[in-house]
Amino acid sequence: MRTAISAIEESLPPQPALLARDLRALRKARGLTLSTIAVKLGRSVGWVSQVERGLSVPTVADLRALADLFSVPLSLFFSHDAADEAERGVIVRAGRRRSLGTSESGLVEELLSPDLGGSFELLRSEFAPGASLSTPTVRPTEEAGYVVAGRFDLEVDGVWHELGPGDSFRFAGQPFRWRNPGDEPAVVIWAVSPPVY
Repeated sequence: MRTAISAIEESLPPQPALLARDLRALRKARGLTLSTIAVKLGRSVGWVSQVERGLSVPTVADLRALADLFSVPLSLFFSHDAADEAERGVIVRAGRRRSLGTSESGLVEELLSPDLGGSFELLRSEFAPGASLSTPTVRPTEEAGYVVAGRFDLEVDGVWHELGPGDSFRFAGQPFRWRNPGDEPAVVIWAVSPPVY
């Protein structure tokens, strides 16, 4: 039987340049230094620097440690990069998105941005019927979204808002949580600045 981890390990290997951009963006978004990352991983600053510059590719064990450190899914680091060199870093084809999360959590997100290196990330978020974020979360970000399908409730700063297809929202640095009160998946295109994945 194939496990989720073996499926990840059999997927396309990380592309050094893409991985480097993503790791640098994650480190900067969390306000961490190369030294801090090195200490937490038990690696040298030079090794971390080489990975961030695309000169070294970490092992799967290293990637697991990095995923834990940044609180992101391991799948984020595996490539679903453009097949065509001219599209790399510019285009993300529908069948080549990087999946972030599992259906077990009630939320599956796909990275629509080519990488995390820009000033924002764009996600396709699918919320299962009845799924919810029970505890309000605060992030040092500006976020906006557009509801494509389903019903989606969003609480911002203690006020609940009922949203449906065609509705949109924006908030910045405020506590928020969400729920899908419907009996079908809710699909939201979500922009986050700076990137948090």
